[in-house]
Amino acid sequence: MGNNWLDSKVVGTLIRYERQKAGLTQETLSGLAGIGRTHLSAIERGARLPTLETVFRICYALQIDACELIREINKTITINTL
Repeated sequence: MGNNWLDSKVVGTLIRYERQKAGLTQETLSGLAGIGRTHLSAIERGARLPTLETVFRICYALQIDACELIREINKTITINTL
């Protein structure tokens, strides 16, 4: 597999969507997740790919099941690779 198999823009877009749906600012979500606001901003822009731990921190802060977010990411990857 190549280095770009997992699209960071897809991951970031889905995290941004969930954050906005929850009515949270980047500042609030980053504080709840225990990560820096600039780090969250980079993730949402697709400039950085979060670690699995960071995904779980974000999901916990958003009060969503990490499996659901990963399932959505997987769906998008499957669609884009067909």
